[in-house]
Amino acid sequence: MKQTLKLTDIIAVGFMLFAFFLGAGNIIFPPIAGQLAGEHLLPAMTGFLITAVGLPLMTIIAIAVAGGSWDHLTKDLPKQAATMIAVMIFIIIGPAFAAPRTGLVAYEMAVKPFFIDAQQSHLTLFSILFFVVAMFFAWSQGKLIDVIGKVLTPALFIGLLVLAVAVFLNPQGEMVAAQGEYLTQPLTKGFLEGYNTMDTFGALMFGMLIVDALRSKGITERAATTKYLISAACIAAAGLAFVYISLFYLGATSSVVAFGAENGGVVLSQYVQALFGPYGQIVLSTIVLLACLTTAIGLISACSDYFCTLTPISYKSWVIIIGVACAIVANVGLSELIALSIPVLFALYPVAIALIVLTFLRGKLPNPAVAYRVVLLIAFLFALIDAAKVAGVDVSAFNMLPLFEVGMGWLLPTLAAMICMFFIATNVQQSVAKNAA
Repeated sequence: MKQTLKLTDIIAVGFMLFAFFLGAGNIIFPPIAGQLAGEHLLPAMTGFLITAVGLPLMTIIAIAVAGGSWDHLTKDLPKQAATMIAVMIFIIIGPAFAAPRTGLVAYEMAVKPFFIDAQQSHLTLFSILFFVVAMFFAWSQGKLIDVIGKVLTPALFIGLLVLAVAVFLNPQGEMVAAQGEYLTQPLTKGFLEGYNTMDTFGALMFGMLIVDALRSKGITERAATTKYLISAACIAAAGLAFVYISLFYLGATSSVVAFGAENGGVVLSQYVQALFGPYGQIVLSTIVLLACLTTAIGLISACSDYFCTLTPISYKSWVIIIGVACAIVANVGLSELIALSIPVLFALYPVAIALIVLTFLRGKLPNPAVAYRVVLLIAFLFALIDAAKVAGVDVSAFNMLPLFEVGMGWLLPTLAAMICMFFIATNVQQSVAKNAA
């Protein structure tokens, strides 16, 4: 029997994936990038869209093509290596960085502006309440598609639509000259800024949540799962692109109302207040709270779903453990958390990108097992050098590497390794065959 979904359910699945992606980083990074890019808005935004929309879309499609799970995606890697990579990614998008960041951004942009004299105790109390609500929604896996896809996300999207229309109809300033690295290399800088959304990591794990949601709707066949997973990814990608383009344009036209702002949250806050007057903060608070909450729910659920398969601890117990950890880490502070996360992202993002590309090349590789091991190892080793540079370590000895100065020293060595795998693996197999003869 052919398994099908109603159009409303397909849209709900796509909206759920969009809501999982659209969180803290998606809101705070595009406005400041747009402001700094200024007249170089188009190339900077293009680079950002490649990593913040294109890569997550390709990741979901790769998961669908591979078979719908992390195990399918990494079947050519040693089991221990695949598990280690997954655990590191889940820690990053879970209790270490991405999930606590949702609570921090929600507080900084949606709650803190209402306090004349905000205290650390306010952040502590808010983070507890925020993650208790997130844990409540993450408690029942099977109901995620209905709660998020059909209730929370439409409300979020309406808020973003109102903001986007207002930005394009009534921009609050003119584009100014590009600043910093956006002046000389806007495309590359935009590409690297896209790392901060962490959406490629999220896509590696959210794909499994979407598969679970589809199963709850009776979609179990591989062909049908692949079809609807790709449909959801396209809907989510379209939504993300719409949000990023409007936020980049907002930032690029913010020179009058938010010149010299220290981060994208300040740019967005001041711009919205200029657009909507005294009610602007209420509009912004609604958008930010919904965006951050839906992402927190997805991250807690995805992490709990994975860790319960590795341990005897139940899904609901993991929801509590991860939720509590997120509430604790959120009290570190937004600027400090972002600073800590950047070197980690530089080290692991290239590995995720290489894994995605290999998934599409796998059918043409003579020896996938060798290719996956060699390419991912090279991507990781060279990415570590880029990460060390970002962390402030003196790695000037590697300045001769192509693209190293722009933070992408890993790219050409990884690409060269992929090309070699089309020939070296074949030679290895032929040598083994001759020796056997």
